[in-house]
Amino acid sequence: MIREHGYTHWDGHLISRPWPWWPITRLNLKLAFKKKHFRPIYVLSFLPAFFFIVAIYISERMEDFRFMVRGSRPQFLEVNPNFFKNYLASDFLLFMLILIMVSAGAGLIADDLRHNSLVLYFSRPLRKKDYLLGKISVLAFFVLSLTLVPAFIFIIIKLLFAGSFDLLRSYPWLPLAIIAYSLFLTAFFCLYTTFFSSLSRNSRYVSVIVFAIYIFSDFLYGFLYGWFHRPYLSLLSLKVNLQQVAAFAFHQKPVQPIPWFWSFLIIVSFCSVATIVIRQKIKAFEVIR
Repeated sequence: MIREHGYTHWDGHLISRPWPWWPITRLNLKLAFKKKHFRPIYVLSFLPAFFFIVAIYISERMEDFRFMVRGSRPQFLEVNPNFFKNYLASDFLLFMLILIMVSAGAGLIADDLRHNSLVLYFSRPLRKKDYLLGKISVLAFFVLSLTLVPAFIFIIIKLLFAGSFDLLRSYPWLPLAIIAYSLFLTAFFCLYTTFFSSLSRNSRYVSVIVFAIYIFSDFLYGFLYGWFHRPYLSLLSLKVNLQQVAAFAFHQKPVQPIPWFWSFLIIVSFCSVATIVIRQKIKAFEVIR
């Protein structure tokens, strides 16, 4: 019997599958690695990790490198919480993370808005939170692969070369600090990028905004500080705010002489606003099933 109407509701039973967001993540990871300049940027981002591994090796083989080091051991060869803070909050690593966000994340939602793909996504048995999780997981993969993974590799290499657990006995909280700060960076960069990606249909425009705001915030802080010399002006810089939180996480002296929680509050406030805006943008797409 041929139905008279061109559209009918599906009468079957929906079988929910585990990890419905994974196909979105997998597809966007493949698309990211196919982009022209992404692979060199991603590989270059591991350069600091390589040098830090070399530093760990030298620190455990000082007798073989006495000709390179005169006097007392340099501070950068001391493998302690400050060593991990210097890696995770280095200017170079944070800058490379921004470049990766620009390359891999600018079009995550913007391209879907441009091609009206959200209606197609939500016409399928896919919840909006699964869609967002699939997109954010792409960025989380890149951030964690450059923060959490190398930092734990540093610990393993240090333990192997030292032949003891002195590092963990001296700083038993270090692994938790690495996990906490890596997740903090991941949350910030994911929400920072998807926030701007959800505001425009033009991924090139989003790329410029994501890069420019990070750079301009640091430039504005440097410019105003040069005139007024007020430490609280550092709160204008996204980079400095991230470094202030890192100093607290690893029990180190803050970069600027201001309480770390102001920087934490600024980052958390931005992430909260970004979450609300992203959810509202996605919520606007309602599909009648």
